[in-house]
Amino acid sequence: MAPHREAADERVEQVRDDAAGRFRLAREFYRTPGRRGFARGELSFLRWEFERGVLSPVRGSPWWRAVNERLLRDKIEADLARGGQVSSRAVELWTDFVRGPTPVTWYRAHNASVVAGYLEHEELAHDETPLERFMINVTLVRALYAHALVAEPRLAAGRLGRAARHLGDPRYGTVGLFLSLRRVFPQHYPVVGGSLARLLAEEGSLPRLLDFGVILPRLEQLYGFAAKSLDEPRITELITDGIPSYGQAPVEPSAWTVNRPSLTMRLVRQATKPVADSR
Repeated sequence: MAPHREAADERVEQVRDDAAGRFRLAREFYRTPGRRGFARGELSFLRWEFERGVLSPVRGSPWWRAVNERLLRDKIEADLARGGQVSSRAVELWTDFVRGPTPVTWYRAHNASVVAGYLEHEELAHDETPLERFMINVTLVRALYAHALVAEPRLAAGRLGRAARHLGDPRYGTVGLFLSLRRVFPQHYPVVGGSLARLLAEEGSLPRLLDFGVILPRLEQLYGFAAKSLDEPRITELITDGIPSYGQAPVEPSAWTVNRPSLTMRLVRQATKPVADSR
C-alpha cells in the first residue's frame, strides 16, 4: 500500500457516518491558496447530495456514499503525498492538480476519481431503483461533458466552443449548469412512486435543451474523449448503442432520445455540432 493511502483511509473512516463531516473534509482540501476557487462545483454538488439524504448512514445510498468516499480519499492522499508514491492513477492526477491548479487538471482529477468510484462500485448501483440509476448516468454524462467543454471545446460545443469554454470552468457559477442537479431531479432519496416519464416531463427547458440539444448527440465522442483523457478505457463500456448503460442495460432507451426535436433544439444541435481538433 502507498504510504499515505492508510492515513487517507483513516480520515475518511472518521466521517463515514457523518454527512456534515464529509462536507467539512471536502472543503478543507480547497482552503489552500490557488485551489479555493475550484471548490465551487464540487461543494455545490456535495450540498445537493447532503440535502437529498443519499449520504445518510441510516437511510442513504450505499452507492452514493461509496463513490463520495473514493473522491474524498483520493484528494486527501494526493495532498499528503505531495508528489510522492501514490496508490492509483486518479491520485496521480490529483497531485498534478495540486502542483498546477487549472480547470483542465481539476476535471481530470475529479472525473478520474468519480469514474474509478463508478467502476469499483457498479454492483451497488444494481441495487438502486431504475430512476436512481438513470440519475446516476445523467450525473456522469454531465461531468464528462463539463470536462470536455474546458479541455476540448470544439468537441463539446462546435463552432461556439471557444466562446462557451468558460461556462464549464469549475471556478465560476456557470458550472452549476452542468454539475447542479437541483432543478432536474427529485430532492429526496429514495425516489418512490415516480416514473421516468414524469421525471423527464418535469425537467426544466434549459436543462432539457442542454441534455438533448447539446450533450446527447455526441455521447459516443464524449465517452471516447474521457477514456483517453483519464487513461481509463473501460469508460467506453459504460455506453451501449449510444445510450448510457452504467449499472445495467438501459431501462428505457427512449429516455435518451427525442423523436421530434423542436426548431430551437434543431438549431442548437446545428450550431454546436462537433468539429475537428480544438487547437
